[in-house]
Parts: sequence; structure tokens; C-alpha cells
Amino acid sequence: PEGPGTLRVAARGDRVGAEAWGPGAEWLLAGLPALLGADDDPDAFTPHHHLLAVTERRRPGLRLLRTGLVMESLIPSVLEQKVTTDEAYRAWRLLVRRYGTPAPGPTAALGLHVMPDARTWAMIPSWEWHKAGVDTKRSSTILRAVRVAPRLEQASAMPFPQAKARLELIPGIGPWTSAETLQRSNGAPDAVTVGDYHLPGIVGHALADNRHATDEEMLTLLTPYEGQRHRATRLILLSGRIPERRGPRMTPGNIAAL
Repeated sequence: PEGPGTLRVAARGDRVGAEAWGPGAEWLLAGLPALLGADDDPDAFTPHHHLLAVTERRRPGLRLLRTGLVMESLIPSVLEQKVTTDEAYRAWRLLVRRYGTPAPGPTAALGLHVMPDARTWAMIPSWEWHKAGVDTKRSSTILRAVRVAPRLEQASAMPFPQAKARLELIPGIGPWTSAETLQRSNGAPDAVTVGDYHLPGIVGHALADNRHATDEEMLTLLTPYEGQRHRATRLILLSGRIPERRGPRMTPGNIAAL
């Protein structure tokens, strides 16, 4: 909110040290405790499955972060819709490096860039989205979002149901995208991701030995964790009990070559 900033964080024994540069430095340092999970309450979680009880004991420091920045998580989440992770990362990298600004501070050797502001996103021409491999559906969703960016940023201070509803007012932003965003911007412990290609099978395999579980079956399995379902899925992912992949993987596309 105060402008571009770079934050460097390092663990030093049982303490954390941080330095920041740029107009946004003070804001970043003020938000560091929340970024490291100080606002999270891991004691609110009660495991109801042996796997989660064991994983929680093995991961005693797990906390959910809160960035307080909606657009910073929303735009990458939109880019990830219906494509492979590699495709989304490539698009993000190309667009941020072309239209973002170099990160302040001693970062030149690292090549770090700050993502564009809302006005710059809105000015990206259609052919540049195409060259980055972003189809019209996703680019149009991002353009609709950046036009009301200040209103969407307000969601970072809202309770999860209201924040979710605010984001999903934008056509093209559904439950998957809102959950992926609010998990990071708000540290929302109940923001369970539905509509994901892999997560239902992972949760089903871990809790019911059902690698073919649907979203509905996943939500049923997570019913005992109402209010903490995102934390439950994080612990499942950290448990290592992931089904072996047997089917074909999603084939990456490249619309930029068309």
C-alpha cells in the first residue's frame, strides 16, 4: 500500500531478523509478525485422524501466514486456472519482468522485480498476454479485477465468508481462486480449495484410502475440521501420504505459438 518494497528475512537461532528497502519498507516490517504466522492460532486445531495427530506432532511450528495483500496472490492464482504450474509460472515471470519494476535495495544481482500496479496491468495489450501464454478468459478476469483493485484489497481485513464473497463478485473468480488467494492474503484456516485437480484424491487417499475422491467426498471427510479445513489439508500434504501418480499428466499448452 505504501509503494514497492523488498523484505529480507533470516532465522538467527530462535529469533528472526529482517531488513527492508524502498517506500514500502516500514509497512513490510510492521506486517512481518503476521507474515510469519503471529496472528494464527494453531491450538484451534484438533486432530480427528491418527495421520493428522502424528503429523501435527512432527510439525509443531506450523503456522498459516498472512500477507495482507490480495492482488499479489489473486493475479497469480488466476494465471494458474486450468493450466499446468509451469505454464502459470512462465506467464507470471514474463509479465512481471516486462511490466514490473526492479525491486528496491541490493537486489540487482538477483534480478528481482515488483509486480505491476493495477493501472499498469490494465494497460497491458492483448498481444502481450497472448505472447505470455495467457488466454483471453484469464486475462479478462485479471483486467476485471484490477479495475476494482482497491475494493478487492479491502478483503484482506474481512472475515473469510465476506472476503470470499467479495472476491467472487468478479466474473471468472470462483471458489478455487478465492480460496487460493485468501489462504495467503488472509491466512484463512478454513479456506479449503475445491475444484482442484489433485487435492480431493490426496485427501481421500490420506483419510479414507480413496484416491478417486470427488470434491463432495473430500468436503465430507473434512467435516470434523470445519473452521480449520485448510490447516487440515496442509497437514495432509506435509504428512507425505500422497497417492502414487498412475494416470497421464496434464499436457502443457503454448498458445503463444499460435
